[in-house]
Amino acid sequence: MLVHRRWESLGRADLGWLTAKHHFAVSTDDDPAHRALGPLIVWNDDEIAVGSGFPLHGHRDMEIITYVRQGVVGHRDTLGSEGTIQAGDVQVMSAGSGIRHMEFNVGDVPLKLYQIWLMPRVPGGEPRWGTKSFPKSDRAGRFVVLASGFDTDTEALPIRANARVLGATLQTGNSIEQAFSSGRQAYIVVAAGRIEVNGESMGPLDGAAITRVESIRINALEDSELVMVDAG
Repeated sequence: MLVHRRWESLGRADLGWLTAKHHFAVSTDDDPAHRALGPLIVWNDDEIAVGSGFPLHGHRDMEIITYVRQGVVGHRDTLGSEGTIQAGDVQVMSAGSGIRHMEFNVGDVPLKLYQIWLMPRVPGGEPRWGTKSFPKSDRAGRFVVLASGFDTDTEALPIRANARVLGATLQTGNSIEQAFSSGRQAYIVVAAGRIEVNGESMGPLDGAAITRVESIRINALEDSELVMVDAG
């Protein structure tokens, strides 16, 4: 089954320096039907103004994946980690027993990114941070695992959740198929372009929850960039 969550149906927050759309309900104003999907509890589409960002704040017992779509984000945390990630890069923060960090727009254009939160398999553990570049050319016509809770995905950033984060790009007219193991479920977002998923048309920034299917077929109606979480 595929349940389409159109961009205009998503919950919204506007703090002036930050505008966000919520693929999963995070406030009482959001659609309660936009429930969590297994360990996947948050997928926010954030836009952060130039010169702004999240001040120092804390997390624990959460796997937080940041996928940058436009601009440059700066990161600093209480582990002493510090770095910048650009469009196409992925950042993972395993909050574990507790970590405090700040993230801010260090570029000269609005920063657009996905914040994806996953519940860990078990609470606690040493907090950690990491980032990696995933060139879009390497994802052409196929899904590449960007972050994973499985040791077999040796090229992906490690997370402590029963999930994988994948990315792909498709040129107009091309298609790919993605199979799912028994009992798995997924959430896919069109970061750019237009696609069909098992015949369902999806526009830019739309999402869809995928459950109880063995595979999906994706056709690109335009040049498209896709992000998907395969969750237990």
